[in-house]
Amino acid sequence: MSEDIIAQASAKAAEAVTYGGCSQAVLGALQETLNIGNGESFRAGTVLAAGVAKRGETCGAVIGALMALGIARGRSTMSDKQAYSRAMDDAQDVIDAFKTGIEQHYKMSEPLANTMCPVIQEIVFGRSFNFLEKSDQTAFLDAGGYAPDGCPAVCAIAAAAAARKILES
Repeated sequence: MSEDIIAQASAKAAEAVTYGGCSQAVLGALQETLNIGNGESFRAGTVLAAGVAKRGETCGAVIGALMALGIARGRSTMSDKQAYSRAMDDAQDVIDAFKTGIEQHYKMSEPLANTMCPVIQEIVFGRSFNFLEKSDQTAFLDAGGYAPDGCPAVCAIAAAAAARKILES
């Protein structure tokens, strides 16, 4: 049963990113599939796509996955240090699973160094893009940005990593 839910979240994220916004694609897919979060948390993911506001920082798909994890497992008060610690440990597991998923999917010969958007773009497209530049936005689309093996695959991997962790007891 949980593998079906993971596959569903993964497929929804892959489909949703074709509208733009990797962070919301992953977050929204997880919210819908796992029945977590709300419209406010979804809207919060708007500006986190393409490496945080198109700036090429942490991959938006990872951010969306971590936002969903925080909704499901995060602390409700600042003083809850135990919940904070558990959520941070879980976040490391999600990041590690994402990195492993990228390494396997794209048949990497070396471990993925980090989750920075330009690093992932280099792996997926053979180059990185500056999404603040119109010409690079066009180049991204021309390179197959929303083709199945482009950002949809990255979002699917992120959603699966988070769904698997959230569904653990």
